Amino acid sequence: MTDATYGALAESVRRLIDATIRTEVGADTVAAVTAKLDAATAQLRAALMPGSFGQRCGDDGQPVASGNVVIGVRNPVAPPLTMHHEPDGSVWTEFILGAAYEGPVGHVHGGVCAMILDHVLGATAHQPGRPAATGTLTLRYERGTPLNRPLRAEARVDRTDGRKVLAIGQLGDVGGATVRAEGVFILPRPQ
Repeated sequence: MTDATYGALAESVRRLIDATIRTEVGADTVAAVTAKLDAATAQLRAALMPGSFGQRCGDDGQPVASGNVVIGVRNPVAPPLTMHHEPDGSVWTEFILGAAYEGPVGHVHGGVCAMILDHVLGATAHQPGRPAATGTLTLRYERGTPLNRPLRAEARVDRTDGRKVLAIGQLGDVGGATVRAEGVFILPRPQ
């Protein structure tokens, strides 16, 4: 099966998560749905891979991180983000975060903002076959990041120093930046 098949399952679970958070149905309905979900979970658990999904190669030989918490098509916790890489090395993504990502009422949890910015900044530092690891990530929260509104995260490399890549970026909405970030990413030693 393809990631599209599993991606459809993950999207269905994302809708379930949203409905679980926001439902106001009665106890009998909750009990009936819980029984159905338990049965569906048992069906899915009939053939599990050992451990985590990890990273695998697609048909084109490119790495695929379908279980990734930020971009994983198969991970219902992931928004998921679609990363756009520009010729100048900058990276951006646009998305909407709903109820599953709430922190302060009506706003995205700051830790979710940090997770997204860590991924987007890190995406600027990666080199083919040499994924960069986060060394430090510094955030400045300018204002709350609203839920259920179009958001954009973007980053670029500011400079490099040997194996260290210094990236800067921001997360925001139509009103401008809600969170600004700077990060140091470390490239592995060449093999």
